[in-house]
Order: sequence, then structure tokens, then C-alpha cells
Amino acid sequence: MTLLDPPAEKPDKSRAMSFTIAALVIVAVVVLWFTFRYYPEKRAAEHFFDALVSGDTAKAYQLWKPGASYAMKDFTADWGPEGYYGPVKSYKIIHASAPKGSNAVAISTEISPFAPMPDASDAEKSRKTKVVEIWVLAADKSLSFPVPGS
Repeated sequence: MTLLDPPAEKPDKSRAMSFTIAALVIVAVVVLWFTFRYYPEKRAAEHFFDALVSGDTAKAYQLWKPGASYAMKDFTADWGPEGYYGPVKSYKIIHASAPKGSNAVAISTEISPFAPMPDASDAEKSRKTKVVEIWVLAADKSLSFPVPGS
């Protein structure tokens, strides 16, 4: 090889392959981030609802991590077998989002007094299905109801 010889050509195929791989990695990272960004908060909500489904209101109350103003009798009035939301025999988490500027994740869940979760075609049972939104505090995974006006 002399000074006057042209340099060896690089194939353009390797550049195209590099860009394709980089784009696929970026897409995979974005998809995984959107899929798992609220995973710990969803798991906390699942543990709570699993305790309610099994009938263990004491464990569910403990998982709620209530403040001093929310006593066990208040909890059972909301979530107990005769409570406003009870009995909870099945549930399905339908949506999770973090309100802007909040340190909590809003989890929307369908709860039903029937096991398994009734199909949408079963009008009689599905009309008793309620959608409830609970907030899971990101720091300690405590649960609460949304604050009005938030």
C-alpha cells in the first residue's frame, strides 16, 4: 500500500446494523420502563387485595399502614365483609398512574363480591363490580384513599 492508493472501503452494512441495534435497544428500554415503572406499588396493592380476598382483614389493615385517625372499626366499615367496598372476593388492577407532583401512585382497581371476576357479558354480577382508586405512597408502600381535590 502506497500513499497514492485509496483507503480500504468500509461496508455501509455494518453502520446500518449498528443503528438498527441501537434503535431496538432504546425501544426495549422504553417499553420495559413503561411496563415496570409502578411495579412495587402495584405489588403492594396486590398484597392488600389478596389479604381481603382471603378474608384476613387484620393483615389487610396492617398492610394499609393506617394513621391514628383510621381505626380498625373504620377500616372494617370500608373493607370488611359488610363494609362499603366489601366483601371483596376478586379484583383486577386496571390502571396505575402518578399524579404530577405527587409522591404516591394512584391505582384503579375493579373489585367484585363474586369469585372469579364476573365477565362483562354477565350483567347481573358485573353491575355489582366497583371501581375503587387507592393511593400507594412510594416511600413506605402505605395505602390510602385519594384526597379530594388532588
